[in-house]
Amino acid sequence: MKTHVITGGTDGIGAALARALFSRGDRAVMIGTSPGKGERLMAEAASAPGGAAFIQADLSLVSDTRRVVDMLVEEYPAIDGVVLCARFMRSYRSVTVEGFESNFALFYLSRLLVSYGLLGPLKQAERPVIVNVAGPGHDTPVAWDDLQSSRHYDLVHAMFMTGRLNDLLGVTFAERHGEGPVRYVLFHPGTTSTSYAGEFDPQTAAYLHQQRMMAKPAADVVPPILRLLDDPPTPPLTAFNLFTELNVHTELFSAKDATRLSGLTDELLAAVAG
Repeated sequence: MKTHVITGGTDGIGAALARALFSRGDRAVMIGTSPGKGERLMAEAASAPGGAAFIQADLSLVSDTRRVVDMLVEEYPAIDGVVLCARFMRSYRSVTVEGFESNFALFYLSRLLVSYGLLGPLKQAERPVIVNVAGPGHDTPVAWDDLQSSRHYDLVHAMFMTGRLNDLLGVTFAERHGEGPVRYVLFHPGTTSTSYAGEFDPQTAAYLHQQRMMAKPAADVVPPILRLLDDPPTPPLTAFNLFTELNVHTELFSAKDATRLSGLTDELLAAVAG
């Protein structure tokens, strides 16, 4: 039985992937905020060939993300795959109790902490892989002097920019650990009918409802993710839009920018106890 950790594992793409995994005999470790959703998936898994576990957490908090990472390392000596799906969108700018803009904290910092934090058990698996579902390759510029959208907050721009930060996270991870067994994959699901978890003004809510009606179901995104989990690419870093491979040798995946972001991130994280 292979073990796969899924952040955002009780909604949308994460939940659809978890069902596919435990239905075929793997273990899906689902991290999410809702105990009710976690319990329902656990009940489904009870009669499945595989297994499931649920961890309730708020990954927008660095402290909670670190707690979850410690739990996973303690519980699972070997982890075959990590799929990073968690996100929560807001029409307005929100700051966590730790002082981070919420998109930056959940969509970027938590993914960085989980990626590096689970490196130990990942290295114990035969062909380990991290799949970061973050929409790679968008050309939104990185606002180096305003990574947390403090001057002018716009939901779409904030999501695109944090997606760019995940691209650079992948670059740095591959540079540091590319000679090891763990492959890093940046994955774009395309327009998908997920839960669109968040807090929205009426105009944004209406737009997202329209998008959901036209988008493909989350289950359609599962096959390309399963392919990556079952047969990870050979290069240390790759990017895909569903089944189509993207070019990671462009200025959008600049090693210089990745190094710059890593330094800034280390400074920010150093200020959070633990």
